[in-house]
Amino acid sequence: MHAALRGIVFGTVTLSLALTTAACGSADQADGKDSGKDKKGPLTIGLLLPENQTARYERFDKPLLEKKIKELAGKDTRILYSNAKQDANLQQQQAETMVTKKVDALIVDAVDAKSIASSVKKADDADIPVVAYDRLAEGPIKAYTSVDNPRVGKIQATSLLKELGDKAEDGKIVMMNGSVTDPNAKMYKEGAHSVLDGKVKVGKEYDTKEWKPENANGNMKGALSSLGKKNIVGVYSANDGMAGGIITALKGAGFTKDDMPPVTGQDAELNAVQRILSDEQFMSVYKPYVPETSAAAEFAVALAKGEKLDDIATSKTDSSSQKDIPTKIVTPLPLVKGDIKKYVGKSGFFTAKEICTSKFKKACDEAGIK
Repeated sequence: MHAALRGIVFGTVTLSLALTTAACGSADQADGKDSGKDKKGPLTIGLLLPENQTARYERFDKPLLEKKIKELAGKDTRILYSNAKQDANLQQQQAETMVTKKVDALIVDAVDAKSIASSVKKADDADIPVVAYDRLAEGPIKAYTSVDNPRVGKIQATSLLKELGDKAEDGKIVMMNGSVTDPNAKMYKEGAHSVLDGKVKVGKEYDTKEWKPENANGNMKGALSSLGKKNIVGVYSANDGMAGGIITALKGAGFTKDDMPPVTGQDAELNAVQRILSDEQFMSVYKPYVPETSAAAEFAVALAKGEKLDDIATSKTDSSSQKDIPTKIVTPLPLVKGDIKKYVGKSGFFTAKEICTSKFKKACDEAGIK
């Protein structure tokens, strides 16, 4: 691991989101109860993913989820899949189509955690259990799995501060947070601020609409105009897609890889891994997709069969509309240039052939990737 990141130790984070004083539901499985289902014949599992701009969903999440579901429930299991392409209204329609088709369980990675609640309620009314995947949706969710989201923000911020060193006192950083409709974005931001506040000046901070790289690019251009190129010493970017848009703006302002301020990221996307190898992007956060997708598949199949979740869940989570949701949380890992070699070729990461195209061959050779 890069020396700047050694010694990062975070305590266990207990997830508890936005408790309200209003009466809240409780997931049936939290008390070890089952739904009483006795499913005969092949299962049908619905899968709704939020967007396709972030490469991870089609490249890793979807195939890994499908593989694990069929491994658990049999090769004859039907998997109905839809991608919302960052459209919350479209995702609601897709969810309601799944209800109409009477799937046995539904896995949802919500575009908008609040607006999907009505669709989750319709599924619940139809006796279709819903698993919240990666983002905690509102409504009567029966199970939830994600990464340790506050830790993601802490990893990014700690990495950035260590890379800045004394430069943290010499200028300002720009914070490019994610979309306000994504509950994870709030946790990344809070985690980052818990590390950065009082250690570095934040010159500009943005909540980036729909996580879109072009919106991050526009925001970064505005920050450069407002703060001045010489005053920006680093950029906190909540994910890799936005980091790409930010780096394009920085290049347009005259920065080269030799004087590029460190830019963070998340998701370990292929383009980001290549940017890290070529010293354009400083770091990303690698989220092990196999344990996260496996947990979602295990929850969905167990719920579809009416089985208990006690052996799958490792904790419980509260949303503003639901208490004691059976939960499994996965630990994210920092990814800097020196870390890439150890992940190459592993499940949920890229092969050397994918990374080391002709443009990046020299950088791969220097990093010992073959």
